Amino acid sequence: MKKIEAIIRHFKLEDVKNALSEAGISGMTITEVRGFGRQKGHTETYRGTEYAVDFVPKVKVEVAVDDDAAQKVIDTIMRSAQTGQIGDGKIFVSELADTIRIRTGETGGDAL
Repeated sequence: MKKIEAIIRHFKLEDVKNALSEAGISGMTITEVRGFGRQKGHTETYRGTEYAVDFVPKVKVEVAVDDDAAQKVIDTIMRSAQTGQIGDGKIFVSELADTIRIRTGETGGDAL
C-alpha cells in the first residue's frame, strides 16, 4: 500500500477531487497547510504598509491506495493540479506498513 500526499494550490482542489473521483478513488483527506519552496512567498500591502508573506497557503491532499492504483493516482493529480507555473506543488509517495479500519477491525487493503 502507498500513501500519496500532494501539496497543491487552493483553486485546484475541486479539479483534483473531481478527477480522483472519476478515477474511482473513493476517499481522501484534505488539510489546509502553509509553506514555501521556490516560490519563496510574496509581498502584500495592508493599510498602506507592505509586508512579506513568507508562507504561502496551500492544500494537502492525502490518499491511501493499493500499490497497483498508486501510479494512476499520481498521474491524475499531476494532470488536474498542473498550471505550468512555479508553485504548482509537490507529490510525496511513501510506503504504508498497515491500515486498520477502526469500526470493523479490517486490515490492509480491505481497510481502504
